[in-house]
Amino acid sequence: MKSAGLVSVATAALVATIAGAGGALPVVLAATQGVGATPEQASSWVSALGIATAVSALILSVRYRMPIIAAWSTPGAALLASTSGVPSFAAAVGAFVLAALLILLTAAVRPLGRLIERIPASIAAAMLAGVLLRLVMAMFEHVPTAPVLVLPLLLLFLVSRAFLPTLASLVVLVAGALLAWSMGMVKPLPPLGFSTVVLTMPAWDVATVVGLGVPLYLVTMASQNLPGFAVLRASGYQPPVQPILAVTGVASLVSAFLGAHTSNLAAISAAICTGPDAHPDPAKRWMTGPFYALFWGLIALFGASVVGLFMALPPALLATVAGTALLGSTAGALGSALSGDQDRLAAAGTLAVTVSGIGLLGIGSAFWGLVIGLLILAIDRLTKR
Repeated sequence: MKSAGLVSVATAALVATIAGAGGALPVVLAATQGVGATPEQASSWVSALGIATAVSALILSVRYRMPIIAAWSTPGAALLASTSGVPSFAAAVGAFVLAALLILLTAAVRPLGRLIERIPASIAAAMLAGVLLRLVMAMFEHVPTAPVLVLPLLLLFLVSRAFLPTLASLVVLVAGALLAWSMGMVKPLPPLGFSTVVLTMPAWDVATVVGLGVPLYLVTMASQNLPGFAVLRASGYQPPVQPILAVTGVASLVSAFLGAHTSNLAAISAAICTGPDAHPDPAKRWMTGPFYALFWGLIALFGASVVGLFMALPPALLATVAGTALLGSTAGALGSALSGDQDRLAAAGTLAVTVSGIGLLGIGSAFWGLVIGLLILAIDRLTKR
């Protein structure tokens, strides 16, 4: 019975790792291209994310005897992938450092966390929807040039989602890679090799640090950490909020200098590890953490090969995998943004500005979308008094 329990927690951790990395890694690779990372910096980025995820999950799950599962910020990667005009990769690293410092500040100053929670959910969801929508739309932009690749994969995603919702994007990735290979669209694969990390000192470009760092912090908090806490509470756990933010904040700060964006609580991956399928005894589900850390450690170890493998695939396939992986999150964000009558106009303004991609004063559209949404909301409430 004991061995069966170990098998179940190990299996849950493996499924969570595959679901978290397989479908979302193309989004991270799109982020590396969006901020101008070199192949070496992209490999370091993925390896650093693997290290941060593994270390955070191991420390938190063992220390607090809860299935506290860490992840990278997929919405944050989507934000970076949709950006443009970043003067240098070092400037993007400056934004990563700011986001990590803001997470640490939230851990240290409780009122700041409460202030973030006071941002209307509709406004935060609209900003996230605008960021995600641009990547989902990019998937369809490849239909005219690669219809034989993209359209069958979209159909496969819809069918797979009905039977394997957590692994549908992974199914698309595997099937798409085989289809692309059969069509001669795959570049030569790189040899298997260990990763090396690249230290990048941040450049303090004010527009980039503010325009990327603040939205990266906000989408990480609103779209990853807060849902992550909710998943744990829904499974009967009382997560230690401040220590979790502190550990993931430190991990984000250290990994930022290796070229990686933020680490945080997982939501979907956590749901796999916190339910009864992981272990019938809630007190023993924390053991998914060490197994999860082991699998992410392997990703970190071979990060360069993983990046090389994905970069050998055609852009149309990567865009399709990223788009399908984010489609459900986009639908959820749109639903949350526009569901309430009271804040709908402000949410619509946030969505419109964010998805437009407009940049003012060198600052990206996600930041201005948040500003416009809060401004509309403030004017609306003042005039109704």
